[in-house]
Amino acid sequence: MDRTDHDEVALRSRKAALRSQLAARRAQMDDPERAVSGRSLRDAVLSLPETQMAGTVAGYISVGTEPETRGLVYALWKRGTYVLLPLLRPDYDLDWASYEGPDSLAAGPRGLLQPTEPPRGVSAVTSADLVIVPALAVDRGGCRLGRGGGSYDRALARVGAAVPTVALIYDDELLDEVPAGPLDQRVRMVARPRQGITRLR
Repeated sequence: MDRTDHDEVALRSRKAALRSQLAARRAQMDDPERAVSGRSLRDAVLSLPETQMAGTVAGYISVGTEPETRGLVYALWKRGTYVLLPLLRPDYDLDWASYEGPDSLAAGPRGLLQPTEPPRGVSAVTSADLVIVPALAVDRGGCRLGRGGGSYDRALARVGAAVPTVALIYDDELLDEVPAGPLDQRVRMVARPRQGITRLR
């Protein structure tokens, strides 16, 4: 094993350990707490000037212990924003399709809820004026820890440098450092239930 391979194994190990720790902490939260957090995050994101100016927003439907996003997605759609939601492809890349209300969602792979509208291609995310992404944690430099499939790193790599990107996390998930490699994409903001929006370096 050469130095590069060794570094990659060490990075994966550090990420896995942090994911396990964060997932355990999230599992201790109850549904009412998650619902309250989701409403706070909805209000924080909706109040962002970047959200108010956005004609198209790429979002996602939360699953499991993630901060609740259905209220946010619905509110964006009701105010007339064109909302794109991801479709997980077999290669773990993300396709995108439009959200047309709560009845336009159906069960997808890996427990996801996905839009039933026609797919628009992996590059559809480049049309978004704001991109909202899930994360288990983010550090103050914008490095984001996802679930390990690389789906959002590939999607974020397609997003222009001037497009605002915001990760939705719980209050204690903005960390001093998140282990990151060369393919990991940064976000420009986080939204947290109590602290609201934090703009990152």
